Amino acid sequence: MTQDGAGQMIDLELFRKNPQIFKAEMDKRGLDIDVGTGMELDRERRELTYKVDQLRARKNEASLVIPGLAGAEKEKLISEMKSINVDLKTFEERLEKVEKDFNNHFSAYPNLSHETTPIGPDESGNVVVSYNLEKPEFDFQPRNHIELGTSLDILDEERATRISGSRFVFLKNEAVILEFALVQYVFNILTGKGFTPMLPPLMVKENAMYGTGFFPVERSQYYKTELDDLFLIGTSEVPLCAYHSNEFLEKESLPLKYAAFSSCFRREAGSYGKDMGGMFRVHQFDKVEMFIFACPDNSWEEYERLRGTLEEIMKGLGFHYRIMNMCTGDIGTPNAKKYDLEVWLPGQENYRELASCSHDTDFQSRRLNIKFKDGKNRFFVHTMNSTACAVGRTLLAIYENYQESDGSISVPEVLRPYAGGMRKIEKKR
Repeated sequence: MTQDGAGQMIDLELFRKNPQIFKAEMDKRGLDIDVGTGMELDRERRELTYKVDQLRARKNEASLVIPGLAGAEKEKLISEMKSINVDLKTFEERLEKVEKDFNNHFSAYPNLSHETTPIGPDESGNVVVSYNLEKPEFDFQPRNHIELGTSLDILDEERATRISGSRFVFLKNEAVILEFALVQYVFNILTGKGFTPMLPPLMVKENAMYGTGFFPVERSQYYKTELDDLFLIGTSEVPLCAYHSNEFLEKESLPLKYAAFSSCFRREAGSYGKDMGGMFRVHQFDKVEMFIFACPDNSWEEYERLRGTLEEIMKGLGFHYRIMNMCTGDIGTPNAKKYDLEVWLPGQENYRELASCSHDTDFQSRRLNIKFKDGKNRFFVHTMNSTACAVGRTLLAIYENYQESDGSISVPEVLRPYAGGMRKIEKKR
């Protein structure tokens, strides 16, 4: 990052005036980041920048004067120039090192959490906001999605593991039809709400990963193409957010709303033992993502509408779910606030995350330099994103919630028009 870019990682003016705000945030999130170190690096960086600028100015001034001088006066100024060059080189080298330390330190700083975000150390601090519907009841023992998918020949984990390793699956037969029915159902809702449909690049440069806040904290989670120095995306939030990097948006154009379908790739490092196998936590998955660039004046109202859109999609599928207000110890680095939608899975007898909805205020727009014009003034936009449909997880939720006693799976009514009228997935004869 350049010096200008480094200065946009956080609100440095706020940091200098109220470093205790950032110290409190580290405590809320349980992060071992020394704000005192940041204060010292900022002070040293500013002092060295001032000295370097002064020496460069003196050097430029002297270079303009020397051609018009002669004799001892010229020799004296040339000697002074040599001394300036030595000092300048020394201070520039010191500044380069401090800049690197400054960038490394502040790049790990999280967003400032919203006042309505619960304070807690981990998922135990998350708070239930609401429930939708009641838990489905069965007059038989419900099976999990792996058993259902395998018996109906719509899921093949064994052959995928043989070919690609663990955490990969084949979707087959009706599961493929149902995936694209889901995507069409979701886009029909989103385009009706003014979202621009997108198919984004699946590989991005490092600055896009950094700008959205996934780097450096989550760097180990992403695949890199070494020869091209590109990264496979773990969510289309990354290319959607970077879409307007280094641009000025017109206030009248806000909010800008985008919806993208993409395949996504994650290493899932450190998650072993936390999942159920099958389609729940895989290295490659498909997703529809919503992303909004909003004016700070009404971004929180826009955020609640975004959550409402997510719920409209899931209510249409008839799921029993709960909305969780995620605590400071369980939200991502860019998040000021985050809701998770957790669906009930009868085969697991447990709630599992189906979607998340995050408000990142100006955290990402600072890193990517995305502002809007308001008269002669320029301000950073607010960004927010939400899963519209994590396809694999939504499919497994359908399998488990719509299973029948004979081992078949009913297709939710809202999806049937997009699935060629398919009403049921049954065993092959």
